[in-house]
Amino acid sequence: MSSPSAKRPSAISRWKREPGPPRTVFVNQGLPQAYYGNKRKVTKDAVYASNQVITSKYTVITYIPRNLLEQFRRVANLFFLGVGILQFFPKFSNISGAVAILPLLIILAITAAKDGYEDLKRHQSDKKVNYSKVRVLAGGNWSNDNATASKNKTFIRGILPKREPEIKEMTPRETEIAYDYKFDTEAHDPPHWKETLWEDVRVGDMVKILDNEPIPADILICATSEEEDVAFVETKNLDGETNLKSRNAVPSLTDLNNAKECADPKNKFAINCDRPDTDMYRLNANVKLGDHTSPVDLSMTLLRGTVLRNTTWVIGVVLFTGLDTKIVMNSGGTPSKRSRVERQMNPQVFFNLFLMGGMAVVCAIADSLLEVHYFPLGAPWLFGDDKSDDNPRINGLVTWAFSLLTFQSLVPISLYISIEFVKTCQAAWIYFDSDICYKKTGQATIAKSWNLSDDLGQIEYIFSDKTGTLTQNLMLFRQCSIGSVVYRGNDNREESLEVDEKRSTDSDAHRFYDRNLEHDLEAALSEDPDRRHARNLNGFFTVLSLCHTVLTAQEPETGRIIYKAQSPDEAALVQAAADVGFQFLGRERDILSLRTPSSEGVEKYELLNILEFTSARKRMSVILRRVDGDDHRLFLLTKGADNVIFERLKPGVDQDIREETEKHLSQFANEGLRTLTLGYKIITEDDYELWNKRYHEATIAMQDREEQIETVSNEVEQDLRLLGATAIEDKLQDGVPETIADLKRAGIKIWVATGDKLETAIAIGRSTNLISPDANIIIVRGGPRPARDQIIAATAHFFPGAFASPSTLDFKDIKRSPSPSPENDKVKAEGGDIPLQRIMTGASIVGDDNGDRPGGFVLVVDGAALLEAFADEENKTLLLRLATLCEGVICCRVSPLQKALVVHLVKDNLGAMTLAIGDGANDVSMIQAADVGVGISGEEGLQAVNSSDYAIAQFRFLKKLLLVHGHWSYARNGLMILNFFYKNMVPTGVLWWFQIYCGWSGAFVFEYIYILFWNSIWTIAPVIGIGLFDRFLGSEQLMQVPELYHYGRKHSWFGMRLFFIYMFDGLVQSVVIFFLIFYSYTTISSRADGFNVDQTEFSTTMAIAAVMVADLYTGFSATAWSGWIFFAVYLGIVIVWVFTAIYSSISPSYGITTVYGNTYLLFHSPYFWLCLPLAFLLAMAPKYLLRGWQFIFRPSDIDIIRWISLKEPDRDLSQLAPSEGVGSTLKGMLEAQASLRSTPSLVSRSGSRRSSVISIEPRLNKNRSASRMDMATGTTSVDRGFDFATEEGGVAIQRIQTNLSERRENMRARKSSIMKGKEALSHVLSLKRIKKKPPSPRKGE
Repeated sequence: MSSPSAKRPSAISRWKREPGPPRTVFVNQGLPQAYYGNKRKVTKDAVYASNQVITSKYTVITYIPRNLLEQFRRVANLFFLGVGILQFFPKFSNISGAVAILPLLIILAITAAKDGYEDLKRHQSDKKVNYSKVRVLAGGNWSNDNATASKNKTFIRGILPKREPEIKEMTPRETEIAYDYKFDTEAHDPPHWKETLWEDVRVGDMVKILDNEPIPADILICATSEEEDVAFVETKNLDGETNLKSRNAVPSLTDLNNAKECADPKNKFAINCDRPDTDMYRLNANVKLGDHTSPVDLSMTLLRGTVLRNTTWVIGVVLFTGLDTKIVMNSGGTPSKRSRVERQMNPQVFFNLFLMGGMAVVCAIADSLLEVHYFPLGAPWLFGDDKSDDNPRINGLVTWAFSLLTFQSLVPISLYISIEFVKTCQAAWIYFDSDICYKKTGQATIAKSWNLSDDLGQIEYIFSDKTGTLTQNLMLFRQCSIGSVVYRGNDNREESLEVDEKRSTDSDAHRFYDRNLEHDLEAALSEDPDRRHARNLNGFFTVLSLCHTVLTAQEPETGRIIYKAQSPDEAALVQAAADVGFQFLGRERDILSLRTPSSEGVEKYELLNILEFTSARKRMSVILRRVDGDDHRLFLLTKGADNVIFERLKPGVDQDIREETEKHLSQFANEGLRTLTLGYKIITEDDYELWNKRYHEATIAMQDREEQIETVSNEVEQDLRLLGATAIEDKLQDGVPETIADLKRAGIKIWVATGDKLETAIAIGRSTNLISPDANIIIVRGGPRPARDQIIAATAHFFPGAFASPSTLDFKDIKRSPSPSPENDKVKAEGGDIPLQRIMTGASIVGDDNGDRPGGFVLVVDGAALLEAFADEENKTLLLRLATLCEGVICCRVSPLQKALVVHLVKDNLGAMTLAIGDGANDVSMIQAADVGVGISGEEGLQAVNSSDYAIAQFRFLKKLLLVHGHWSYARNGLMILNFFYKNMVPTGVLWWFQIYCGWSGAFVFEYIYILFWNSIWTIAPVIGIGLFDRFLGSEQLMQVPELYHYGRKHSWFGMRLFFIYMFDGLVQSVVIFFLIFYSYTTISSRADGFNVDQTEFSTTMAIAAVMVADLYTGFSATAWSGWIFFAVYLGIVIVWVFTAIYSSISPSYGITTVYGNTYLLFHSPYFWLCLPLAFLLAMAPKYLLRGWQFIFRPSDIDIIRWISLKEPDRDLSQLAPSEGVGSTLKGMLEAQASLRSTPSLVSRSGSRRSSVISIEPRLNKNRSASRMDMATGTTSVDRGFDFATEEGGVAIQRIQTNLSERRENMRARKSSIMKGKEALSHVLSLKRIKKKPPSPRKGE
């Protein structure tokens, strides 16, 4: 028993907290004395985490400090705080210090409110999970003495008062569940199962889980409702696998099968556990019951995140809760994400701060030198400057501080509040877009993190889960090939589509039907059948209905048979056989019952052996004999991978069927279907007896048992007769192939990370268009050959010249993938670099048609290989190099933590923008690791959605979210920010040039109110209008031409280069505005009375001209002059004119202003009316002469698409040809797409979105399949879509094998005794025959 004071290892830096300590859980007994410290308090190491799981960032206590810390990561906020504090000193104050700091406080408050609202939504989602209910043992004086930490207080729990739960009277059904034994109705509070919130579940609690309920914590199984205490769980939320896993109870605890037994003090025991860890496949523990200790492993536990299936109930003990559960430990803490644009802004703000500081230093030095020079000369403006705080020596410092206030508009505080407002509205645009709202459920796309909208327009890599994200978790039997005849299901396409729609809502709605098959089955029962095909049909569906481990149950209401399968593939196969009349009725130990169209009654088969499926064998076989009827022959029925079955076929037999079946398999695989090949064999009794004896000896061998079993199994699985092949569809989400194809056209790399096995991952890659029919698949997996050697060999073989030496390779050698273009496929001269993205390659994986596969390369790597690759930096570099050379990457058999590590591999080392999308708890760490996390609100709960930045209902919505909303947001935000910096450079430049004429004193040339309202009234509307309403192209064009996304992917809309261009434009325009107007007014007086002009006359003209130039320049930056843009551009101009007229007319009797009378002096002056248009035209001319030249002589792709849309508004741009004068980048991408269109494809762009798989076009005269090379073995094969998901070596199959083994032993014993009896009887009979005389022959005979 572990001591609670055992020393903990150091914490893993990635997690929010240290994992809990090794623990001993005590049940039905108190804690030992060693677990208590001073004052009878349980020691810290014996206090376990609560079962409350929070994905939100803030609590009541941490909300304000953490939010302020995040906001002051912005350098500008620190500057605004300093400027606000400075204005509290009267010497530097232009306005009240409180007024000066008010804008900053407003920004902080609005941002905090937005962040709080986002987090409140996370708290509400957390509440749905934490407030789920489970049945916990209560009553009967039962108590749980194991200590649990207190729960965290959230916003809701911290603010709202506690409410007493309402006591509801239980229904009879609830009473039956709560009191699962005969109890005394008059007893006070007998033991029972009480409904409790998940967050209140504690370590050591006894819980009861019912069928189809999720597991609230990591639980040790005590007893189950099934025979031999087996339970079945769905683990797709943990590992992505759709097949059920079998679990079994601890043998010593199976008596704890009701509340009374669980609460009985006599049943006390202790569970010793290792400390919690992230390994999803390992658990070391033991149960000590009295003097007996039983081992415990993962097969005896139910993990949080799984769902109980096909099991009426399970009773267990809670081992790990909350943050100590494996699923939560594989999820990182909720990160604080900032958009890339916001991160890029920091250097720009730094530059402006540096520029402003430099300007202030120049003013300070120049002012100090001038004062030192003129003070001895008695300059009147320096009168009295002989005090300690006011003299030529110190005034330079004062001027420096005052100049900071003068030029502070260079870093506008309104920029940040404008960004927050615009991004909030952009989140609303996404929410109200009906195109990405799932009509079936009314689920809209929700932006949970409003500040990442522009990141959606810059994505370079997408990391996607498979189960529930790309697929619907449904297996449908679609097609089959039987005796060289292919049956493709319902001939009526529309009817088939209607069936699919119903199937999506009702798991039992789909039934396989084929008119030709129905006709052939009827013909097989006729008097004159085609005996060969009739035999194949009967054998094919007999294999489907008997070669499996499916269990049956009956619906109480209808009596209909329900199939309960660990493998969804097996359920689909058995159901398909039942659909055509071969109905499996169930099993009674080793007797299988089957109803067929040809039999009047029920056929009975005796199951003799199961040769179970493993990933190494890639096949499953059963040996059985019919126990009724006249035919008692023994049959071997087999299903498995095509290559495995074909190499075991009887030579020279059914060659025509084999050739046709191979063609059909290639067609099935090219349609993205999962294939299995079926065969059979008749075994003689003598051969079986000899083989069974060897098989039994292999099963009881003490050394090399698995190898011996495989050797003996392989002996009998020879000389098979081929029956045909099946094709199952792993039903995709609507529109997945089309979406992936368009995202690939956009130049986005797509990686799939799944917990499924290798074959399943490849099958999904094919059906989703990630793997094209002519692709070359490179497999790197754990095995006898180190992963590092496999990666090096693959890179050297398929991409020669990628790098010279692995030992000298570094991450800096791996360059970002260039945009797709034909030139990317040309390798430079020997010794040169190789491009990292090959859209169409001339090289091919080795095979019969080496060099003739244009589909590019796809890397498939499993979790074991990733574990080796992440062991050191060199291996990571090698893996990343190979991965970036391929068009796509599929990671299979990966844990949630490995998913996050793969994202970090790309994100941290390539600096690429990443997006992760998933729908389950196993995707949380990946979603949090990516720059943008997208959760799908699917069937696997809310864990992924709670941790995501965007929540969508269907994967297909990702296309518009990125190509339209993301691209628009990035372009709008980038243009808005650039114009913000530009428009503030204009007045700052005017103020700077004025310093030449005011003695570098930091004085304002304008009336201060023009500067005060510059960012809040005069020029704010145009930039916000651009951020909200600008559209460089319409949504239709962006969806039809995904290649245009390269503008966002290459970060073309925002960067340092554009920043300096816009800043330079503002500087040039400030020169024009200041010097043109200044010298126009001062060279010759504009006054008719001959007096000199006042400063306010030309400065007000400058102010109005600057507003007009800045607003119209910003407006002309927009590309869609809608009514809203027009309104926003002219709003500030109109206001500044009206304000000037009113403000200049205010009499001194109402308020003191320095511009009183300007209405007369300005509006009657020809200089005013001359300078305004002249300054405007001269300031705007350079920029727009250049833009006009570019549009005419060097138009961009966007200009060309916009022009085509204008001239041909009804044209379908998805068929745009490279020859239509587009730019070089778009031309290269379109040429690559045209080349891809010339090869077979799984999806037609004009096809129905309702169908996930489109048949290959009839024009193809050759059935091609992807070539694959396994780098672990060096073998090359043609991929024909084999895939079969089932639990390997699970508890259920072990129990079946044990029963069969016991039956064999009993039969062997009975046979031995019978043989002995026969020998004795034979001896007795032989003696009698010796004594008896033979009859004498008759006469005549």
